[in-house]
Amino acid sequence: MSAEHLQALSLSTMDDAEELARAETYGVLARLWWAPPDEALLRQFAVAVTEAPQPGGFLEAPWQALVGAMRASSVAAAREEHVALFEGIGKPEVFLYGSYYLAGFLNERPLVALRDDLARLGLERDPSRGETEDHVACVFEVMRFLIAGDDVALCNLEQQRRFFRAHVQPWVEKLCEAVQAQPRARLYAALAGFTAAFMQVETQAFDLIE
Repeated sequence: MSAEHLQALSLSTMDDAEELARAETYGVLARLWWAPPDEALLRQFAVAVTEAPQPGGFLEAPWQALVGAMRASSVAAAREEHVALFEGIGKPEVFLYGSYYLAGFLNERPLVALRDDLARLGLERDPSRGETEDHVACVFEVMRFLIAGDDVALCNLEQQRRFFRAHVQPWVEKLCEAVQAQPRARLYAALAGFTAAFMQVETQAFDLIE
């Protein structure tokens, strides 16, 4: 993935390549938030392009920071940071679930509403994955599906807008702020910075079509 795929564009004028780039970005974010990077993913970032076609683009600096943090990390260091931030015994330093940011507790009404909307889309939780559907990686995977899926009755701009407004926009930037406030966050601070910037781009793009 290159930075040119990550430029702010009006959703209403995107071509297939640009839509694929959006889906790819959501997919990469889902993978990075789901679990610490493995050696193969670190190797991909070691050769990732960092220059944007238009220098100074809104996403260029946070993308470069993320690539730099990935290149400076290791599998062991990333795993240690992930455990410290998200897997602490008892209450973790940072929660990765929408219900916590929207309701103050886990498994609350926002999760019920999300499950209702997923059922309407014909989607359900993979029982082999231990996390609930309001995990940040899960909602990013849904956005990727709504952008890149083949069923035009489900995978269209209006469904993207509805899902983003209801289940992504209201809380993901709060998660990013919580991560960036953690002194031990390095790799994940960079990931949070890029995620927040991408959320702002998506929010502004959806604003343009309303």
